[in-house]
Amino acid sequence: MFDVRLKHPLILKLLVASLLMALVSVTQADQLTELITGTKTEAPVVSDKVITTDNSKQDDLKIKQRLREIFTELEALRNIGIAVNKGVVTLSGEIDAGSSGDKAMQFARLVEGVVEVENELQINRSLGKRLSNTWDKLWLMSKETLANLPLLMIALLIFSTFWWIGRWISKRKIFRRVSPNHFIADLLGQITHLLFIVFGIVLALILLDATALIGTILGAAGIVGLAVGFAVRDTVENYISSILLSLRNPFQANDYVSIDGNSGNVLRLTSRATILLSPEGNHIRIPNSKVFKAVITNYTRHSERRFQFDVGVDTDQDLLVAQTLATSVLKKTQGVLEDPKPLVVIQQLGDSNVLLRVYAWVNQEHYSYAKVRSETIRAIKEAFDDADIVMPEPIYNLRLMQNGGVKDLSTNSFVSTNSSNPSGVLAQNNRPSADDADIREVTDVTPDRTVENKVLAEQASSDNEGENLLTDGAPKE
Repeated sequence: MFDVRLKHPLILKLLVASLLMALVSVTQADQLTELITGTKTEAPVVSDKVITTDNSKQDDLKIKQRLREIFTELEALRNIGIAVNKGVVTLSGEIDAGSSGDKAMQFARLVEGVVEVENELQINRSLGKRLSNTWDKLWLMSKETLANLPLLMIALLIFSTFWWIGRWISKRKIFRRVSPNHFIADLLGQITHLLFIVFGIVLALILLDATALIGTILGAAGIVGLAVGFAVRDTVENYISSILLSLRNPFQANDYVSIDGNSGNVLRLTSRATILLSPEGNHIRIPNSKVFKAVITNYTRHSERRFQFDVGVDTDQDLLVAQTLATSVLKKTQGVLEDPKPLVVIQQLGDSNVLLRVYAWVNQEHYSYAKVRSETIRAIKEAFDDADIVMPEPIYNLRLMQNGGVKDLSTNSFVSTNSSNPSGVLAQNNRPSADDADIREVTDVTPDRTVENKVLAEQASSDNEGENLLTDGAPKE
């Protein structure tokens, strides 16, 4: 047994397709039979005529004579045989196309006194006859085309002229004056070009007396547009998002931002995606549909930025002294702003230490955020060391006293307590000497413009190649 679940989308699609195919096969069965056998299945005809009770052979003869006169005047119907008996007309013989049979049936039904028309016509499938008819039709179409050639040339000239005028206007800088955004200006130019093309098509069709095609063309364009819209939904969504992002820029070129967890300097905004240059030098391409809906953190929009870090001190220390010392160090550190003031607060009381949280502000235009934060941490650590403020780690060591010595279970070593180092900790070597230039380089807090310079260099090298929808004159969010 097969387990078929109707909720499966593929099963549903197959069922719908089968039903549609069944409906099409039923409605087109008669047409397929006619194509294969050459016969036409007639549907019942409802007529408003009233059948009279009087009928004679003379009436049948009049009907036959009238139909013969009509068929003789039409080349496609001349060879049709006509038989009339008590008002029932029977048409027989060979015809070149099904349309000729339909026309003969229609004429026969219009004659007064006809009760019913029997169709015994056969479509001629002779290859020679078909080729001859095809040639005649092609010759007739060629003559009609040559006769209409001047009109066709004028219609083509009108369409080409409007197409060229629309293209010329769309390339002008007039739209740059209407909108400072290049993307919106180009979009307005494309819409103008499209309007000129449509107007040229309408004028050409009016000249050719083919205005009935306008509705057909518009209907087909709507159906095709709807189908294409579903097929390229993501592309359309990205395009619309690009328009909205270009109208109100959430960031500018070279801004350091975080978009959907991806951080980097903004390189450019295109009609499809936003390009970031990560601190590692990698390109990050994010579709604009995601950028428009994402939570964006812009670290560059405001020059002042706050940093923070935690410092743990021993529970036996005077917390007020530690806070005052850390605050004093913050005020003396290069790059830390005096306003807003730096702040040191007690964040948490732990098992083995007290956690102090340090807050300070830095101006990113003049100083490096990362360097100032690093220099602040180093300065507070050195100040605490000089003031004998212990910063313990939450590590527990178990020691067993044995014969005047101490056995450290963490290292499984025995340290004597009779030495001058009662804690058992070996004296550290003095800090190695460093070159003054190296020290100045480490303590330098000026901004690092490496990534920003790479962005500027890449923008300068691709000005004539890539688009950038970010403009200085656009409103900012």
